[in-house]
Amino acid sequence: MEDHSLRSPLIVAAYEGYLTNQDSAAFVQIVAKRYTCATLERLALMGDRAARRGAVLAIGFMGDYAANSTLGRALTDRDRAVRTLAENGIRELWTRVGSREQRLTLRNVVRLNQARRYEDAISLSTELIHDSPWIAEAWCQRGTAHYHLSQYEAAVRNCHQALEINPYHFTAAVGMGQCYLMQDNPMAALESFRRALRLNPGLEEVRAHVIQLQRTIRDE
Repeated sequence: MEDHSLRSPLIVAAYEGYLTNQDSAAFVQIVAKRYTCATLERLALMGDRAARRGAVLAIGFMGDYAANSTLGRALTDRDRAVRTLAENGIRELWTRVGSREQRLTLRNVVRLNQARRYEDAISLSTELIHDSPWIAEAWCQRGTAHYHLSQYEAAVRNCHQALEINPYHFTAAVGMGQCYLMQDNPMAALESFRRALRLNPGLEEVRAHVIQLQRTIRDE
């Protein structure tokens, strides 16, 4: 495959075409024929604005966990569209890790949490963690389930472990902040929310929490 320049017109044209027709399959087909994953990652970080947008979108559709750091860095890009695309894409990457069986198990854990079957989510995520303790999203999903069962200490431990494995996991940082709020620990909550914002400045609800906590702590 040809390694295109960092101002590649093809990725820009493909991205503009996607904006027009919303045909993700066609976009992926065009990009996959012309770009290596390594080239897309370079474009995502060093291309011009339009190229960064196209590359980040492509990685979100085509990439796996190996591109986590690239999209993690793109979360703080100076272009808002790049940041938004990176946030959407990186959440998908977090579930594209491990073997096919491990990925299916992780997606089942996500579905259990979405269905509010929290005890089942804990049970299945625990099995996955025992088998593959390096899957950060498994820890975060188990933390989510513990949080909804008001088991805040366990939730914090799981979110902390997710961040130890994946330092770009802003969702885990947010989860820790929410747990600390429920434990009436505003200083720890503020620290966690600030960490989440450093990773992903686009979290407006978290920013609102930070402002409110700063006011509360200042007025005490």
